[in-house]
Amino acid sequence: MSSWNASPTRNGWLALFADLVSPDVARTLDLGGYRWKSVATEHDLAETDTDGGWAGAVVDCTGDSERAWAFVRSLRRERATDLPVLMLVGGGQLDDLDLRDELFDDFCISPFHPAELEARLRHLLWQVGGGSQPPTIQYDDLSLNVETYQATIGGRPLDLTYMEYELLKFLAQNPGKVFTREMLLSRVWGYEYYGGARTVDVHIRRLRAKFGEEHAGLIHTVRSVGYRFGQSRWGR
Repeated sequence: MSSWNASPTRNGWLALFADLVSPDVARTLDLGGYRWKSVATEHDLAETDTDGGWAGAVVDCTGDSERAWAFVRSLRRERATDLPVLMLVGGGQLDDLDLRDELFDDFCISPFHPAELEARLRHLLWQVGGGSQPPTIQYDDLSLNVETYQATIGGRPLDLTYMEYELLKFLAQNPGKVFTREMLLSRVWGYEYYGGARTVDVHIRRLRAKFGEEHAGLIHTVRSVGYRFGQSRWGR
């Protein structure tokens, strides 16, 4: 029996404010299991239909910073301080944070490492959520803690590289779905990654080896197509 219990924003959605949504930001949120929507104004938050409401906001200042800060001021004015805000700023914009502590809860410098942005978001939402347990992905004997980057299978720790973990996490978040190598390259390695499809094959082979013979079948090869994690929707 499998279960998916890894929605960091299980009580709501993330609002993403940006002049142009960065592929790196979108990929980090997708891989982290976040439900998110792009918004252009504070009014969008009130008008956009989301089940569970809004859990927080990510505001990208690396474009039009004046417009970004105006959005945050409007957010605070209309919604007081109940919505946690994480600012994305460039290295040359750190001075913009001075004397604006009341407008945001945390920040991350761009360009960022995906693990850092995800960790900051999880910590921020964990604080607001009152200390809920770290989110996990559980599928049969496989367990992934997406906050600590720890993985076990059959109770045995798995020693995974960062990209092995990211690939496994993405597959485990989408059990039963078939992905081509090109799709996995785009979703896991990034939109601007120029490595060949063999990169995916190598990482799949390493994951299977680390699973051990008993669990290697968790990742299925779909002939002439790509890979599938777990049972298909028509499987038993």
